[in-house]
Amino acid sequence: MSTMKELVRKNRSYRGFDESFQLTREDLMELVDLARLTASTVNKQPFKYYLAYEKEDVDKIQPWTGWARALPHMKLPHEGMCPTAFIVVCHDTDLIEDTPKFTRDVGIVAQTILLGAVEKGLGGCMIGNFGPAKISAALDLPANLIPKLVIALGKPAETVVLTDVPEDGNTNYYRDENDVHYVPKRALEDIIL
Repeated sequence: MSTMKELVRKNRSYRGFDESFQLTREDLMELVDLARLTASTVNKQPFKYYLAYEKEDVDKIQPWTGWARALPHMKLPHEGMCPTAFIVVCHDTDLIEDTPKFTRDVGIVAQTILLGAVEKGLGGCMIGNFGPAKISAALDLPANLIPKLVIALGKPAETVVLTDVPEDGNTNYYRDENDVHYVPKRALEDIIL
């Protein structure tokens, strides 16, 4: 069994996946079930989850997602390395108005889903760079369901390495000539007040 620290270290923003590995509805339901149990602002639980695991649905979402904004010279995921599932976190305005206070809840459920994925030997990426209206139209969502975040999921097919932030303080992630993805992290002593 992995420790929490091991799960967090393995929980990277993957942008390359093994397209031959297919997730099932049951896989995604298990991950959403974890999210269902998390804390929620005033316990309102305003989210509903669109599960995309069949190629037809996955292909409706992929074109409307933007990946790796810090690497504008590179198209990610690379050809043949797209995720094989998505979970679209939607705010249901029939339950409660969509206000900024629920933004933190999006992060809580997304991180919980991704940690659950890592525990299963999977990986994913939170995608905030997407067009909510385009995703809604592509999935034919009713007007009361507002997409807040897209979570890409699959079997990672790339290497992501944590590294120290350099002396110049640059926290931008980068890739080397072998397509290894590096993610600079600040030192613990630098973030404690």
